[in-house]
Amino acid sequence: KESAGETTKLEGVEAEEKDDSGYHITTVRILNETGAEALSKPVGKYVTVDVLPLTRREDDAFRLGAEVLARQIREMLPLKPKSSVLVAGLGNEGITPDAIGPLAVRSTIATRHLIRSMPDSFGNLRSVSAVQTGVLGTTGVESAELVAAIAQDIRPDAVIAVDALASASLSRLCRTVQIADTGIIPGSGVGNGRSGLSQKTLGMPVLAIGVPTVVDAATMAQELCEKSGKNADLSPEVADGAKNMIVTPKDIDKTAAEIAKLVGYAVNLALQPSLSIGDVDMFLN
Repeated sequence: KESAGETTKLEGVEAEEKDDSGYHITTVRILNETGAEALSKPVGKYVTVDVLPLTRREDDAFRLGAEVLARQIREMLPLKPKSSVLVAGLGNEGITPDAIGPLAVRSTIATRHLIRSMPDSFGNLRSVSAVQTGVLGTTGVESAELVAAIAQDIRPDAVIAVDALASASLSRLCRTVQIADTGIIPGSGVGNGRSGLSQKTLGMPVLAIGVPTVVDAATMAQELCEKSGKNADLSPEVADGAKNMIVTPKDIDKTAAEIAKLVGYAVNLALQPSLSIGDVDMFLN
């Protein structure tokens, strides 16, 4: 996990840490190509929200967490009151660690059709569309191609893409929600990166929301060695055995559902500021 203190030492990078309602937030801004090269990420803003209060089952943690995430989403994706949004759930619903996107979409309120058919009742809401893209292996269509086709047809003012991520650290595994205004390349975390979703490819702002649900086995082994005080590199035998293997927590079913619901509710609160958690519950139930 990067700390703001370490990151701010890099040229072309600004970072800060703060707490909001018990949730720790790290914000990193990559200002130029020098910073982009140093962190191997595009120029833009990256926010990591540690959802430890939720995993600890602290009092009112779900509501507070959804509101914290909603504030970050609103800040990173400034929208006019009538701006429309397409929410895309990326990933494979049939594989639990990859189901964050589809599960989050289940908790997202789609309003576009309601506003069109009953404007008197729902005209005060923002127009939101939601789609689960599936994966290339089952649909034959790239996720980015599908989102681009839908966006070209319904012409939203912005896209929010939700996906599972591969973590670079055990400390972040199923414990953080990461938000970036630079878009996303579906599948890149496990070596399947293809077409990306970004302002450049879609012609509109794209906010990416990701949850790290898997970690590379070699990364995990190296980190555990370092934590035990053994700072040596992995032996060739261990590195070879861990190659092409990924690891996920044993309670991933419950954890993925819980964090995906948190993300979905946060998206609702961000896009529909007049709604409360109770209102979202009513819409979805």
